[in-house]
Amino acid sequence: MGLTVGFLLFDDLTQLDFTGPLQVLNRLPDVEIALIAKSEGPVRTDCGPFILPDHTLETAPDLDLLCIPGGYGVDAVMQDAAMLDFVRRQAAQARYVTSVCTGAFILGAAGLLQGVRATTHWRYHDHLKAFGAIPAKDRVVHDGRVITGGGVTAGIDFALSLVREIAGEDHAGAIQLSLEYDPAPPMNAGTPDQASAQVRDAVEARMGPRLEAFSHIVSQITAQAGYAPDQ
Repeated sequence: MGLTVGFLLFDDLTQLDFTGPLQVLNRLPDVEIALIAKSEGPVRTDCGPFILPDHTLETAPDLDLLCIPGGYGVDAVMQDAAMLDFVRRQAAQARYVTSVCTGAFILGAAGLLQGVRATTHWRYHDHLKAFGAIPAKDRVVHDGRVITGGGVTAGIDFALSLVREIAGEDHAGAIQLSLEYDPAPPMNAGTPDQASAQVRDAVEARMGPRLEAFSHIVSQITAQAGYAPDQ
């Protein structure tokens, strides 16, 4: 029996949030990949390249696995009724409902994270509570059929963990080996705890203004929807 995996695409998504999991999940046995956007035509990523979807919200098949990447474009999707309706509709029957990085907030805006353990990019982590989620500072978090990955590169780990669950340890290991996925970063600055104060300050200076705008959008959405933060 085949597996239909769908990626929800939108302008200004983080390219690696999408292509990292795609590279892994495309190697599942008997898999069909659906690239889904609100309308026809290319979708712009955050680093220049465009992606050509092969389905719109109306033509997309029923998905066994829904995957939502993150990126600055999440802000608009969180406020887009048609996109959120699509997410809810697919999530109602999907075997797995998943996200990478700030894609978790699209799940949150769709009402799918209340009482659910979840993760996202470290700098946005505290905002998960606004949607009733239970923040978990792990690289990949499984809570039933909802699976979330942390920031950007965690999408590869997230996808390998899904392959292991779906197709077994050996198949997941074979994919990892074929990709030669054996991270050995030249700096030890991949988490806030590891990074120096200077590095953290540089990231904060770049991301701070963006976080202010994002916080405002989250406050508006959660107030209108009446989400109750998990206690």
